[in-house]
Amino acid sequence: MPRTRLIRRRVRRPLLALLAATALLLGAGLAPAGPAAAAPNPSAPDEGGTKQLRAALEAAAKGHIEAKAKLDNSKRRQAALAVEYKQLGVRLVELTGQVGEVAARSYRVGRLTPVSMLLASADPNDFLKRAAELDTMAQRDSKRLHDLAVARDEATRAKVAIDTEVREQQKQLLILAKKKRDAEVALAKVSSGAGSGFSGGSSSAKPAPRNSDGSWPSESCSVNDPTPADGCITPRTLHMLQQAQAAGYKRYVSCHRSGGDGEHPKGRACDFAAASGGFEDVSATGGDKAYGDSLAAWAKNNASRLGIMYVIWYRQIWMPNTGWRAYSGGGSPAADHTNHVHISMY
Repeated sequence: MPRTRLIRRRVRRPLLALLAATALLLGAGLAPAGPAAAAPNPSAPDEGGTKQLRAALEAAAKGHIEAKAKLDNSKRRQAALAVEYKQLGVRLVELTGQVGEVAARSYRVGRLTPVSMLLASADPNDFLKRAAELDTMAQRDSKRLHDLAVARDEATRAKVAIDTEVREQQKQLLILAKKKRDAEVALAKVSSGAGSGFSGGSSSAKPAPRNSDGSWPSESCSVNDPTPADGCITPRTLHMLQQAQAAGYKRYVSCHRSGGDGEHPKGRACDFAAASGGFEDVSATGGDKAYGDSLAAWAKNNASRLGIMYVIWYRQIWMPNTGWRAYSGGGSPAADHTNHVHISMY
């Protein structure tokens, strides 16, 4: 083989290998990146509405949830105090009767003293016996009087505590009414009145952890977002997502979103696509609409179990203090939420 041809082959082989590697890298960069890129529109939809609207909705919903937790906790305390007060009432009747017996006996026989007992005793042994009986009787009567006084004080304390809980409940009811008005004012710009709601969806989600007083613990964006959106979400948002998937809602979901306002950047919201392929720029119909209806109803039915603030789907928004209301986010399928269900968490 001529020396010139051999040199050309030696140069060509590394060059071909380099070109092949370059083509492979370029191909990998242009190839779909998994389920997220396979969706017709994998990016999270623009929620529509204004920053002020979302802030007002969040404040109204959070205020309602917090007041409702305080109201429920106060009712539980009042119920426990009512049981205690009733038991103390029975105890007071019993102790009052016992003290009455002491008073009646003292009236009949007069107050016994060591001198009178000595005069009535036949001998010193009889005196000592009577003195011991007198001491035992005095101790018993003193205990009954003490128990009666303690029971009265406890009953008074329980009654004051019950009255305090009643005032607390009245306070929280006023707050609930105010937060409802705040929600209605906020929704007035995007709502034309009551909505029809959606049917379906069970109410058997596993409850998220609460504080001992029934309130929701404060949470930060601290756990990994398992959806293609990547980023972080709160533990309560993750629990909601897992419960939704356990209930059968397993289509494309996107939670965290970088930048902007609202709940997504805080890891406290998820968008559930109605279509099986992902977010489509069309309003859901047929089976996709039925899927969204069922999911929205499920979220509403389990809101108090999971810590859901509000749900938006198909031109309607649900809040715990207003129920379903008509909602207009701007006209597009994403803004009007006709292609995805939005769930915001406390």
